[in-house]
Amino acid sequence: MIIVMQRGASKKEIGDVMREIEGMGYRTHPIYGVERTVIGAIGDERGKARLQKFETSPGVERVIPILKPYKLAGRELRKEKTGIAVGGNAVFGTGTVPVIAGPCSVESLEQVCSTAEAVKAAGATLLRGGAYKPRTSPYAFQGLEEEGLKMLAEARTRTGLPVVTELMKESVLDLVVAYTDVIQIGARNMQNFDLLKAVGQVQKPVLLKRGLASTINEWLMSAEYIMAQGNMNVILCERGIRTFETATRNTLDLSAVPVLKHETHLPVVVDPSHGTGHWEYVEDMALAAIVGGADGLMIEVHPNPHEAWSDGSQSLTFERFATLMQKARRVAEAVGRKV
Repeated sequence: MIIVMQRGASKKEIGDVMREIEGMGYRTHPIYGVERTVIGAIGDERGKARLQKFETSPGVERVIPILKPYKLAGRELRKEKTGIAVGGNAVFGTGTVPVIAGPCSVESLEQVCSTAEAVKAAGATLLRGGAYKPRTSPYAFQGLEEEGLKMLAEARTRTGLPVVTELMKESVLDLVVAYTDVIQIGARNMQNFDLLKAVGQVQKPVLLKRGLASTINEWLMSAEYIMAQGNMNVILCERGIRTFETATRNTLDLSAVPVLKHETHLPVVVDPSHGTGHWEYVEDMALAAIVGGADGLMIEVHPNPHEAWSDGSQSLTFERFATLMQKARRVAEAVGRKV
């Protein structure tokens, strides 16, 4: 429910309403506007009738039901877009298009540091790299784990690029938090609700990838799991969904971007590398994502893609990434944006 306070409602009246809502077992999410304050009451939907009584409380203008199932991620409670800052230079959701770039897997200190230096020189603002790798085959390379995290941290020290890496299990959450700046929840874990609750209790941005065959509604409900625990810094990442098409690794759903802009205030990043699975298509889809309104890009880059330990077929070389960034700047400028 949304409790809309009257214009000019006193701090005492706002505080009294919030305390009473919390006393009923709900969480409060106040939004302080220029003219009036709005309080979101989040909790058991069976108590809606009890919340209606606030219409007669001092300072309350009206009580409005939240119709969407995603209360915190939706636009009913928060109309304006959320901007999420990472490090000193990247802000997702405010008109610029930060670029996250790096290898699928951390393989060595030389590999990850050389990639970090190259993508920074080309204009990337964050470094990605997998220390823990979810793989379809149990015999495939699973990542360097803590050693990989240390290498990512060293690359950050050398270049200043904030680090994005994937968390696969709750048992290593503290370790991942210690070494990285953005926690990635991969497609296979999008509905791992215990893991979502765990990252909801830390105050680091979470990059939430869309599940392999998940609807937009299911995706936003996963974001809601994180936000309901108190972490409001969620960045959504469209990385393609599974369809009948076999010409690409997945079907990159760029139409999800404008739909999400209508449904949520959260920023939306597009990953054309996983979305297509072929380096030849990454550039075109990255540029299309900028035009479509994406709040960021996530691109896989490797010094020698043909020797990559994972996902080499979709990784760009340093030279191709630099070319992509040059084109991305021109395309962004043409639509009134900036990379």
